[in-house]
Amino acid sequence: VQLQAFGGGLVQPGGSLTFSCVPSGFSLDYYAIGWFRQAPGKEREGVSCISSSDGRTDYADSVKGRFTISRDNAKNTIYLQMNSLKPEHTAVYYCTKGPLYGRERSCGLVHHWGEGTQVTVSS
Repeated sequence: VQLQAFGGGLVQPGGSLTFSCVPSGFSLDYYAIGWFRQAPGKEREGVSCISSSDGRTDYADSVKGRFTISRDNAKNTIYLQMNSLKPEHTAVYYCTKGPLYGRERSCGLVHHWGEGTQVTVSS
């Protein structure tokens, strides 16, 4: 089981980035999938979660209205669209596999961590 995240990089404040998360060894359809992040000197925190079945989503209060999680089951890919980025969004972002048939608030039960991808928001 692996989860690869793509799309990190350097972006200016106010800019946008879109992450992709592509698994190997399992199909995304049946699992809740989440995004976490860890900023320098801070603990890892949950950012967003999408349910396995109906595509319902959940977000940390700090990113509501800025970030959008979505899934394309045909491509077996999860996306995280991040808009209006700020320097405080600088972090390593991780895609995670949650519970089988998990709902949109189940991603705290992480079954597998993907490799992180760095986002730096700076002018």
